[in-house]
Amino acid sequence: MNIVDKIKIGGKDIYPLVEGGKGISATNGESSGAWAACGGIGTISAVYGDVRTKQLVQIKGIEDFDGPTRDERSKQLAEHSINATVTQIEIAKERSNGNGFININVLWELAKTKEMLYGILEKAGHLLHGVTCGAGLPYQLGEIVSKYKLFYYPIVSSARAFKILWKKAYERYQDALGAVVYEDPWVSGGHLGLTSKEDPYERGDSLSRVIELRESMNSLGLQMIPIVVAGGVWNLSEYKTDWINNDLLQPLMFQFGTRPLLTKESPISDAWKNRLFELKEGDVKVNKFSPTGFWSSAVENDFLRELQGIEERQVAYSTVQKDDFTEEFNLSKDLFFLTKEDLDDVNTWKNQGYTRGMLTPDQTIVFVTPEKAKKIKYDQMKCVGCLSRCRFSNWANNEEGNTGLIADPRSFCIYKTLHSISHGGSIDDNLMFGGRNAYRFSQDPFYRNADGSSKIPTVKELFEAILLGR
Repeated sequence: MNIVDKIKIGGKDIYPLVEGGKGISATNGESSGAWAACGGIGTISAVYGDVRTKQLVQIKGIEDFDGPTRDERSKQLAEHSINATVTQIEIAKERSNGNGFININVLWELAKTKEMLYGILEKAGHLLHGVTCGAGLPYQLGEIVSKYKLFYYPIVSSARAFKILWKKAYERYQDALGAVVYEDPWVSGGHLGLTSKEDPYERGDSLSRVIELRESMNSLGLQMIPIVVAGGVWNLSEYKTDWINNDLLQPLMFQFGTRPLLTKESPISDAWKNRLFELKEGDVKVNKFSPTGFWSSAVENDFLRELQGIEERQVAYSTVQKDDFTEEFNLSKDLFFLTKEDLDDVNTWKNQGYTRGMLTPDQTIVFVTPEKAKKIKYDQMKCVGCLSRCRFSNWANNEEGNTGLIADPRSFCIYKTLHSISHGGSIDDNLMFGGRNAYRFSQDPFYRNADGSSKIPTVKELFEAILLGR
């Protein structure tokens, strides 16, 4: 017997199961179309994917954007993303066999989100149900999506965030509000909706937060608008008593982000899929290395450990000799002053090969190898302007074309690494976003064949298992 029944969304009866839209090319037309074919909402990542038609496959890394300025490259990237998403929507619609719905997922903090949305919806809006959007406060989401008679699904992590969006913008577009996605900021994969007042290591109570969100929505006359529970959702049986059978929360839907990574239709590499089988509890770490400035959740690997090392090889400096800053230190042609203890550490790091000092925006110096310094400078120079503001390269989508701060070597080029890992690049030397529950692949009997070997299901097999609470 199914754990959940179909509900009516947009005039159609569908299962309240949503595929999470993940990163660069981690969900595409094949995977999302297969999910929709089962009767749920498949979600295509509209974040810098690949152009795919019967005649053409076009995959673009940072080397493939040749504009003379960051802004020109940012425009090229946005245009490529529009074309890529349209082709993926067409694939998904065909694979869905007319069942379920297709959404796209965009990040509000991309450099050209609005331009990309207009471009995609002009060309393929008629094939979509709606647009899911998070990573910031997407005030204009309702305005844009409603123009195309579609539904918008804002992602929030608290009732407070939704109230802000409602009062400033969404109240005028309430007929186009499809659902509100509550994403648990402590266990989700990728970027997290944590505020400066919340401890990333002390999980809040999701149930009480969702109840508060429902109460807020009900007070605004949104009793019939579903809440999509996202982040850490693995087995619906675990939600049956306190959530599914809780009248205070209805109507409810559930989003699965991590589990659909491990399906036959999933576009991630075989190496990435196999790594998921090896994860243990605690292997997914919360960190703040992202150039967005947001907290994020990713698998601990050599890539993260290298960033941790750079963060640790860091000393404060003064431009004048004062207080404890008594020791002279020359960096290129500039003279700085360090504390005696920090200078001792610097000399130790230099003996270990970390001989290149690099300034950060926080009046500190980090130390890396000459090879790493060269790589950082190259990646900063090749910036394609993927974000609205990037602390790694100091790019910003504004008239000045920069954040006003110096580039931060403690971060990384997020487009380069996410594009690489999603196209077969090293799983050790790239960022591997993951939800906190990713370790459960190694423990869940659903992912084992009778002989004990690892099993990768089809989307259909996974969908049916989820319905049954497996």
